[in-house]
Amino acid sequence: MSKPADNMHINSPRLWDSLMEMAKIGPGVRGGNNRQTLTDEDAEGRHLFKRWCEEAGMTVGIDSMGNMFARHEGTDPSLLPVMVGSHLDTQPTGGKYDGVLGVLAGLEIIRSLNDMGIKTKRAIEVVNWTNEEGTRFAPAMLASGVFAGVHTQDWAYDREDAEGLKFGDELKRIGFVGDEPVGERKLHAMFELHIEQGPILEDENVDIGVVTHGQGLNWLQVTLTGKESHTGSTPMPKRVNAGLGAARITELVNDIALRYAPHAVGAVGHMDVYPNSRNIIPGKAVFTIDFRHPNKDVITAMEQALRFEGREIIEEIGLTMEIEQAGAFDPVTFDEGCVSAVRNAAVRLGYSHRDIVSGAGHDACWVNRVAPTAMVMCPCVDGLSHNEDEEISPEWAGAGADVLFHAVVETAEIVE
Repeated sequence: MSKPADNMHINSPRLWDSLMEMAKIGPGVRGGNNRQTLTDEDAEGRHLFKRWCEEAGMTVGIDSMGNMFARHEGTDPSLLPVMVGSHLDTQPTGGKYDGVLGVLAGLEIIRSLNDMGIKTKRAIEVVNWTNEEGTRFAPAMLASGVFAGVHTQDWAYDREDAEGLKFGDELKRIGFVGDEPVGERKLHAMFELHIEQGPILEDENVDIGVVTHGQGLNWLQVTLTGKESHTGSTPMPKRVNAGLGAARITELVNDIALRYAPHAVGAVGHMDVYPNSRNIIPGKAVFTIDFRHPNKDVITAMEQALRFEGREIIEEIGLTMEIEQAGAFDPVTFDEGCVSAVRNAAVRLGYSHRDIVSGAGHDACWVNRVAPTAMVMCPCVDGLSHNEDEEISPEWAGAGADVLFHAVVETAEIVE
């Protein structure tokens, strides 16, 4: 397979300019973005991406989940394409780079190939996956999950946001229900560039994260039931305080994650107490727990510890406890060949690099089920993401896009 030359680089200033231009759509309140999926802002970002792709000579296809595939033709149409991309949707208080960097770096690969006059045997398709964030329509990575056969389209179309609007209806409203049946598009391999969303690369002053695995996750919804009573007149020994139980289990979740360091993480991310009145002891608490680890057996052990030790907590207080699974996916092992292509690219270009496990879920995790897949990561300041203060440097973005370029183009095979 023909490898790109050591001196081949993407146009880093052009990539940065594109990131800043996309960030003007759906601006946040302090420099970030609010471009949630299937909103008018998402539609505007999609149209800009489509225009840029067409200006670069690509044809844009859209499937029935709104996934966008911008195709740069190869010289051998009988070969399956290499995909590269991520997502353009953001959190309500999102940053400018989460997901967006991966999509626009894919576009920059094609622009750079055009500049250099380089052709590849395989087509290259730049993809924008719909609703990766899952903040408006749960779960996250929804459309790539349907693409990979994890979810059905009918089920996805019926997902509702906080206002009761359905995913399918909103996809139609913004005009991005494509004619292509989801999942019919086949691929040879896929690569995704993403900011790390953690502090390891920056702390260790490493340019590139070679993602070998993705953590599995287990989301559990816990309901504790006690008894509402007056905060002033109920003696302490007589209280059946669901809020107290929730607080103690929150601490337990933290303790369990620390037992399985360094790769385990765990937290209570969402909590509601009822009736949520300042002078009523909570009679009910509902909260979600997020456990993650790259080993499925460890995730199972963490849940078992929660159930056993949590039972002791609630019995001491006098509560009842129900636990149901709110979401899960197994740990991911990325394709060895694609991972090697990323690692070799970093070596060829002289960038410092290290193997890393992705702590967050990504579209690549689902696509890995149907095709060889790998990820590239670049640092982000203080590991901060899902926050308007999310920040990276042009140099970090350029290095990540360079490695992505080399891995993708090597896999697509340069025509000599």
